[in-house]
Amino acid sequence: MTDPRLVHTVGVGALEWLWAHRDGFRLEPDVDPEVGFLERFKPVGELALVCKVLFREGVAGSRQAELARRLLDHVWRETLDGGTMLVRGQRTEPASPVPFEVYLPFHELGHSHPELERHVVLNHRLDSWSALEISPTRRLGLSAFQRRFGLTPRPSEAEALRFTWLARTPEPWTVEGHIGYDITHCVFHLTDWGENPDGLPPDIADYLATWLPAWIDDWLDLRRWDLLGELLVVDACLPRPTLDEAAWRAFAAAQQPDGAMPAIRDMPEGDEEAVFDVVYHSTLVAAFASVLATSRALTELARAS
Repeated sequence: MTDPRLVHTVGVGALEWLWAHRDGFRLEPDVDPEVGFLERFKPVGELALVCKVLFREGVAGSRQAELARRLLDHVWRETLDGGTMLVRGQRTEPASPVPFEVYLPFHELGHSHPELERHVVLNHRLDSWSALEISPTRRLGLSAFQRRFGLTPRPSEAEALRFTWLARTPEPWTVEGHIGYDITHCVFHLTDWGENPDGLPPDIADYLATWLPAWIDDWLDLRRWDLLGELLVVDACLPRPTLDEAAWRAFAAAQQPDGAMPAIRDMPEGDEEAVFDVVYHSTLVAAFASVLATSRALTELARAS
């Protein structure tokens, strides 16, 4: 099993980099809506989800916890203007689930915006909400988010799961990058981002236990750090995680001295904003993988003692 100190150090560095580059979590209010005003919301929602996991697991040091709280406060106040920008996004694209998806983790952490919540409840009543053509894995995630918000999922999570790639446990050698991300996010949604490993149906858990080590080896060989990090999260979501030592050592070695995690192979070059856009996700994933794997490693050590 991987040394928890090594795993923990990855998360410490990642949070330091994210805090130092917090201005990268920015919106583009003047962009043409047809180009995609809501595109810049994605990093903000991902940050909130990772911070929620960090608070939930309770294994972060005081510095990590402080930075996570300051990051959340910064993006809620400065980037989202206290949620006002989410309302603007909802008005720009009334049927889009993006503002709701971004809002939920902030709501769960104590922030609120009543006007946006009224939009969410209204949208949930519309047939367009459940008819929106999105990928099966994202549909599963949206149903899970509805449940967490207190709404009846449309469709149910069980129904949404049926149409995902992972639910069919297909030939494991057909997995490539896009399928890999579908697999990881399907697991995240089924386990509520690692909170409930028992949310994985037994056949899916067995399938992952058998084939995940091979996928981890494949993306380690390719130095695809972003997807490797997500697969390490999946491992930590399993009922019996392996906490693969070779993969974690290589993952930690790929991290830069300032805490950034390259997405693929080596760090990109360019101006600060461009580099942020390339590596913010892989660095968030490093923080996510670190906190969840640290928690699982400490649990395993306690069981063994």
